[in-house]
Amino acid sequence: MNDAYEADGAKLVFHDTGAGLPVVFLHPTPLDREYWRPLIEDLGGVRAIVPDLRGHGGSELGHNLQKGGFARVPDAPVLTMAQLAADVLALLDRLKVNEAIFAGCSIGGYVLLEIWRKAPKRVQGLVFICSKPQPDAEFNLAKRAVTISQARAGGSPAIFDGMAQTLIGQTARNRRPAIVAELRSHMTLTPEALVAVQAGLATRPDSVCRSWPSPEEKIPL
Repeated sequence: MNDAYEADGAKLVFHDTGAGLPVVFLHPTPLDREYWRPLIEDLGGVRAIVPDLRGHGGSELGHNLQKGGFARVPDAPVLTMAQLAADVLALLDRLKVNEAIFAGCSIGGYVLLEIWRKAPKRVQGLVFICSKPQPDAEFNLAKRAVTISQARAGGSPAIFDGMAQTLIGQTARNRRPAIVAELRSHMTLTPEALVAVQAGLATRPDSVCRSWPSPEEKIPL
């Protein structure tokens, strides 16, 4: 079932299918929820809840994003991981799902860390794919500033063309020649959304655990 809901001034879409253990799947950027389709089609005993993150796929970016968070590009709107986490929790409220397992790839994994901060009692498990707890290093911050500049200059299509080429290995190309075009078709972020996502990734917090908790404590993030 495909459906939509409102959250903080934006219309957001999602797919809800299957029955059983609720599992929320959060896709990487700049892709959409179709990223998870091959996996979900083969799952049994699972209720798969798969949103398009704000600004991705069929979900709107909204007009309430704050500026000034990314010091290197102070006029950039910032799509924070906290906002994305709030969107996901609002979706669970709408579906009346109290607890779930969460799986996130890349930016989806960063959102999981925020969900854990905001609502640890709603988390039955976390699955991270191509994600990390560290914030951006200086090299990455500079690269994100360049990407924002390119997006504002009309370079979004070229950025996505390059990503579609580099993300697919030669073996996959040989087996499925159409896979590059298929992947590229799901990179639909507007330049404004690309800017906001890059600024949000640049400003995500440090989530490295720096001390061992006692057995009674939650692991700090």
